[in-house]
Parts: sequence; C-alpha cells; structure tokens
Amino acid sequence: MTTTTESPRRGTYSLDPGDPDPAYLAFWRERHLCTLTTLRPDGSPHVVPVGVTYDPEARLARVITSGSSSKARHVLAAGAEGARVAVCQVDGRRWATLEGRAYVRTEPDRVAEAVRRYAERYERTPSPNPSRVVIEIELTRALGRG
Repeated sequence: MTTTTESPRRGTYSLDPGDPDPAYLAFWRERHLCTLTTLRPDGSPHVVPVGVTYDPEARLARVITSGSSSKARHVLAAGAEGARVAVCQVDGRRWATLEGRAYVRTEPDRVAEAVRRYAERYERTPSPNPSRVVIEIELTRALGRG
C-alpha cells in the first residue's frame, strides 16, 4: 500500500520507495537525466549527472559507471555499511528523489541487469566497457513533487 504524506508546501510528499503511487513510478519511467550525490572523504557532496533506473519491487535504484569513477570510489570508501546517497531527477516543477545506501557491485549478472534496464529506460545500449560496475542503491526513502 502506498503511503503518501502531503506536505503543506504545495504538493511535496514522501512515500514508500517499495510501493510508489502510479504517477511517481511513471515519472521514473520517463527519459530524464538524473543526478547522483555521493560524499567525498572530507564529507563534501559530489554531484554528477547520471542515468538511473528505479526498481520498486526490489527496492533498488541502479547507476552504471566505470569502476574507476569518482562516484564508484566514494561508494567503495564507505565500506561494508554502504554509502548514503541520493539520486534525483527534475522536469519543470516536477521532481523525484530516491535515497538509500549504495554498494558497488561487480557481478556480471548484476551489471548485465543494470545495463538492460538502462537501455530500456534511455532507449540506447551503452557502449561496451570492460570495467563497468553497477552502483546499487538499497532504497530507504522516496520524495517528490508533482
């Protein structure tokens, strides 16, 4: 069951990332460039544009990247407890943010699934990259407006 909490600030809401309402899920299925925010070792935010896929049934968001990227290194530096991160997309006054703990996954089946979902959402298959990894975000919170 979707739990939506309406904010007095013009339609901003929080919901269960594993049970989004249809409009929120539809927004995440549209083609939008997103941002990923990770934390550098000094605690300052590192915000970069990325493609994100959202899998509410698994309570996961996925970002494909090179294993040597700063975003992957920041997540790895957090250790076994995972890195606190957020992904966000915006379209005019509509916006959606997913928050959670991120982990770098290198298993070929996980990377292939992330590439498949990316190709589906963004309507293009990414170029081959032998050092590709997937940042899997175990979702704890979903926010949005719109």
